[in-house]
Amino acid sequence: MSPIHVRGKQGEVAERVLLPGDPGRAEWIAQTFLEEPRLYTSHRGLLGFTGRYRGVPVSVQTTGMGAPSASIVAEELVSLGARVLLRVGTCGAVDEGLSPGDLVIAQGAVSLDGATRQYLEGRPYAPVPDAELFRALWKQAEQRGYPHHVGLVATEDAFYATTPEGAKAWAQFGLLAFEMEATPLHHRP
Repeated sequence: MSPIHVRGKQGEVAERVLLPGDPGRAEWIAQTFLEEPRLYTSHRGLLGFTGRYRGVPVSVQTTGMGAPSASIVAEELVSLGARVLLRVGTCGAVDEGLSPGDLVIAQGAVSLDGATRQYLEGRPYAPVPDAELFRALWKQAEQRGYPHHVGLVATEDAFYATTPEGAKAWAQFGLLAFEMEATPLHHRP
């Protein structure tokens, strides 16, 4: 597959990629944390940078918002050699124990989005992240003392659609937060 949205080339994308939705956040992450970040794409506003973090090659790639865009970008990154994709961004807390700035480490994601349902041909399924990456994130959050929560999130298409009553109902099932990209990133066809 030739990447028509990311417009990167083989060798420009690291195996490890951070995926913020916002191009401004991608640029900030690259400029703040990477050694010698280099812009490899800006097509469609999907900024992509590659540099090194503590000597390890890392890319930061904007996905845009929502499951369809995240899915397209993820598939194209994998075709360019990416192997570890980590979503970094915001979510809407449902669990009252979450505070702004807390980390949410998704143990699984309820698919309320259309893109994942299309991949799964309508079958009900809650994709889970890579077990090794999940455990590593949890371990690092614990060791570093970062405020964090581990559990389920729900991927939805409409940012403002969930009502307070709906959020309370989902919280009763143990849902931590709503977001818009996890399920297609957890489900890798």
